[in-house]
Formats: sequence, structure tokens, C-alpha cells
Amino acid sequence: MNLLVVGALHWDVVVRAPQLPKLDETLRGRDVSYQLGGKGGNQAIAAIKAGAQVGFAGRIGADQAGTAMRTLLMKAGVDLAQLQQGTGASGMSVAIVTENGEYGAVIVSAENHDYDPLVLELPAECAMVLLQNEMRPDILRTCAAAAHKRGAQVVWNAAPAKDISPSDLALVDTLIINRIEAADILGHDDISSDPASAVVLLAELAPKAEVILTLGGDGVVFTAPGQFCEIQPAQPVKVISTHGAGDVFVGTFAASRLRGLSLSKAIAAGQQAAAVHISQSR
Repeated sequence: MNLLVVGALHWDVVVRAPQLPKLDETLRGRDVSYQLGGKGGNQAIAAIKAGAQVGFAGRIGADQAGTAMRTLLMKAGVDLAQLQQGTGASGMSVAIVTENGEYGAVIVSAENHDYDPLVLELPAECAMVLLQNEMRPDILRTCAAAAHKRGAQVVWNAAPAKDISPSDLALVDTLIINRIEAADILGHDDISSDPASAVVLLAELAPKAEVILTLGGDGVVFTAPGQFCEIQPAQPVKVISTHGAGDVFVGTFAASRLRGLSLSKAIAAGQQAAAVHISQSR
């Protein structure tokens, strides 16, 4: 196992509707599906598909959703030796996907918030730890410190952008965020008009890290210590649903870096996988 994903698991209820509902509005949906979700779970599956040997550290509840998520991860080939189980409810999300591929979602973290990072054990062969921001801030700090102690790289998908401090940014080797998260970290209303400048500012906050800013259909802006910003355009595809596309990008990117791909080539691999994902019906 060369990649350990530490993150949240949510049992996703995905409803398809003609549009997102307004306040007090009830819409008739087209169909509903139940899926393994949470950024941790999604990214672990994406990394497996991209060829990584993946372990997962997180927490489920004592319910049918937890059992279903455990089963799906095991079938995918994820090592669950460090999956914890509590007595409460598993994490849950409800997402509404519109006809044009846009979506909105609400998540309930439940047992995810009770994950205990102090019992984390990094296998000797672990070369990278992949983190997100759906669990408590202390989990990031504890897991990143353990990774650095072992000489493993720390990739942080800082989503959602909450409770982030400069000291947190100093813990990571690669920072991956989207335009909303970048604006939150920088305290700006919007960074869409000049994403390259946003990446420069983020690189100043995390001077030792690679910084990757994903812009959906507008591509990716990225930099690394001592390098200029680069822009990598997106691949044009017909959008069926963007739900989970960011997680596919992150998981594929991490697996690609572990295979020895350069920063730009690993980003391109992530973009390709995300493009395939958003063009497929689920």
C-alpha cells in the first residue's frame, strides 16, 4: 500500500431534478440513486482505478449505510485495516443534480467527526498521505505530522475551505483547491477574473508546496516552488454531471504522482479522468 487516504465517508442520496429548488419550492425529480461518497471515499476509489495501492483511514457508523460503504470499498480493493466504526450514524449526503449537470448538496458528517487520528499507523511502504477538509482540523495536523515523520508526501485537498490557518498550509507538499476554496482562503469575493494571481498569493502562503487551482471547464492553474504559474486547459466534453469530478481529479492526480509522473502530466491525467467522469451517466 503506497497511498493512504484519510477522509470522510458519506452514503450519497443523489436525486435528479430539472433544476435546483427555490426556497419553499417542491420539485418532482426524475430518479434517485444511492452511492458511496464523501471526498475520502471518492478519492480512494479514483486512486485505485488509476493504479495506486490504496489504504483508507476513516470512520463509519453501526448502520446499513456503513455496512454498504465498507462492502463497496472492499470490493474495489481498498485496504480497510484502519477503518474505524462507531455506534452512531454513518455520514450522509443528499445531492440534487440538474438536467444540465449542475448540483447542490447537503452533508451530515455524523461518525466522521469522531475519527481518532491518534491511533493512525502509517505502513512502512506508504509514500503519500491524501487528506481533505471534511473532518476536524486537528485530524489534518496529526496525520500530516505522522506522514512527515515517515518521510511521506502530504497532498491536501482543502475542501471545504474552513478553519484553515497559515500553519496548516505549511504542513502540506501539494495543495489542491477550486476557485471557491481559493477565494475563501484568500478572503476574496471571487478569484475567477485573475486565477493566476490567486495562485501566486496562495504560493506565498504555502511557499514549500505545489499549488493546484482547479477551474472546472476553464482548466487548471498551478505552480511549484521556484516556478512560474502554468495554465492547463480543460478537455471539452459533453457534461452529464459534475458531481464527484473534483474527487476523481484528486485521486487520479495522487496515483499519477506515485507512478512518477511530473506535476503537469499528473494534472493532465487527473483532467482526463475527470472529463470521462462528467460525461458518463451514473
